[in-house]
Amino acid sequence: MTRHLAQRGHLSLDLNVPLRSFDLEVDLDVTGTVALVGPSGAGKTTVLRTIAGLSRPQRGRISLGDTTWFDADRGIDVSPEQRRVGLVFQDYALFPHLRVDQNVAFGAADPALVSGLLERLRISHLASVKPRALSGGERQRVALARALARDPDVLLLDEPLSALDAHTRLGVRAELHELLDDLQLPTVLVTHDFEDAATLADRIGVLVDGRILQVGTAADLVAAPDDPFVASFAGASLLQGIAALGAGGLTEVTLDAGGAVFSTDLAVGRVAVAVFPWEVSLSRATPDDSAVNHLRAPVASVVELGNRARVRVGPVTAEVTTASLARLGIVPGDVVVASFKATAARLLPV
Repeated sequence: MTRHLAQRGHLSLDLNVPLRSFDLEVDLDVTGTVALVGPSGAGKTTVLRTIAGLSRPQRGRISLGDTTWFDADRGIDVSPEQRRVGLVFQDYALFPHLRVDQNVAFGAADPALVSGLLERLRISHLASVKPRALSGGERQRVALARALARDPDVLLLDEPLSALDAHTRLGVRAELHELLDDLQLPTVLVTHDFEDAATLADRIGVLVDGRILQVGTAADLVAAPDDPFVASFAGASLLQGIAALGAGGLTEVTLDAGGAVFSTDLAVGRVAVAVFPWEVSLSRATPDDSAVNHLRAPVASVVELGNRARVRVGPVTAEVTTASLARLGIVPGDVVVASFKATAARLLPV
């Protein structure tokens, strides 16, 4: 579609940006799509603004391939309009007085790109419509088309799906994944949603208080989280306690909330026990199986998602099929047993 699609650039960041409560320090290489995730105020959007040239680091370097966009030591600071960055803002920032085609054409590298982008993103029929008449999904497509009309070398997406309802989000997420896979541009995506990050990004960087705690694939973050926040973001329940050597070579964790659980991980001292929902099974009575961890507690909530259900039992969440839920007849308030194996209890230092 554009002259840059075959050029798979390598975006390199080494940034220090003073913020109100801390210094944002990010050292990151971007090929394909990288998602930055973390709590509000962690510095995620500032990273996007710095790449785009809208914020200036105190020190560091930004380069795309052999081209340097910023280098504090060498006094290089390429202006935003010369960086060829496509930026999609969280609220889309469409011009309300302009039609869809005019919004996309604003700042386009070549006006000839506009019609092709409208067709590709399936919004050609909306060319003469103004933003106020568009749905959330349509506005998202227009904002994306406008960003791509710059024929960018780098694409930056700030919470691109957050303004969408749950039904629209699923469809647009799939479309965006297909588009990013086709474009093969260095892309930095900011999101609070693990499913968005796991679906859209090749790698995920977890950013907390201006520092990247871990970078890896979604599978990496689930299989081997380095930090309790990483595990929690990836969907794990966290139990706090004190670890000590237990029987049979297992580690026994005496929980702050009472009781104990066992893990095959080795640890001593204060830890967080991370348990993912799909590792937890439910029963009415303590089962006679290979699981060594059994927590009996009331059911706090039941949330059905298609053919699955998330059931909160005391401090853990279990993910079971709706068929299993119906067979057990579990409803909020019931006292059940949540069980998981020692191999499913991951120990993380606090």
